[in-house]
Parts: sequence; structure tokens; C-alpha cells
Amino acid sequence: MTSAADDLAVTLFSEILMVDQLARASVGRVLPRGMELSHFSVLNHLAHSGGEKTPAQLARTFHLTRGAMTNTLSKLEAAGWIHVRPDWDDARRKFVAVSPAGLAARNDALSVITPVIGAVVGRIGPDKVRSVLPILRELRLSLTPTGD
Repeated sequence: MTSAADDLAVTLFSEILMVDQLARASVGRVLPRGMELSHFSVLNHLAHSGGEKTPAQLARTFHLTRGAMTNTLSKLEAAGWIHVRPDWDDARRKFVAVSPAGLAARNDALSVITPVIGAVVGRIGPDKVRSVLPILRELRLSLTPTGD
């Protein structure tokens, strides 16, 4: 028999997983043609970081294998949305930066995502959203593996 705390934990994570699935589907439906949510996420991260990242750094940031990140980066490079260059000091390493076309694609995506997520915030209410953000951040930090 499970305890009330176990039931609460299962209910919490069930809700989080369902919200994740629904949010991904809602955002994925409005993304520009040819863009996947993973593409947007990497472009958005690179746009915010304002500099170059290695594929390994990006893989760690997104909690992906290097192979999965390499696959995403290959698609982004083929679309012309990122630039990949060798590390001039260490030929085994590469650096990734968002291209002007990638920044434009990210901005186009953001312009169609914002009304979708804004409508959700509007239905729930900004005050409720603000009140839950610290809890969600604490959950995220408690789930983040040590060293990240």
C-alpha cells in the first residue's frame, strides 16, 4: 500500500508530464515549417548565451547524449541556422554559434509561440503563474544532476 506522500508525488509528476506533453504539442504545431522544438530550443539558447558553445556543452545543457546533440546540430547546420567551426587550438573540438539566418528563424518561431503561451498565461492568470514559478524552479533544480 502506498502512502499519501507517494500518491502526492505520483500525482505531481503525472501532471508535470502531461503539461510537458501538451505544451510541446501546442508549441510544435505553430513552429515554422521545417523547425522542430529541439531546433528552437538550441537556437534560443545560443541566442541568449550570446557566444559560442561546444557540442559537448550543449549536450550537457540539454541533458542529451553527444550523438543526439550532433544530430540536432547537423540539421541546424544544414538549414543554415548555425555556424560550426573548428577550435583553432584543439582540432578535436568544435564551436557552434547561431547564424544571422538562425537568429531570424528563432525570432520567427518566437513570434508564433508567444501568442500560444501568452494565451495559456492569460487563461490561468499572471498572478497564479508568478506564484508557481519558484516552485517549478525548485523542482527543476532538485532534479538537475549534480555538477550541472
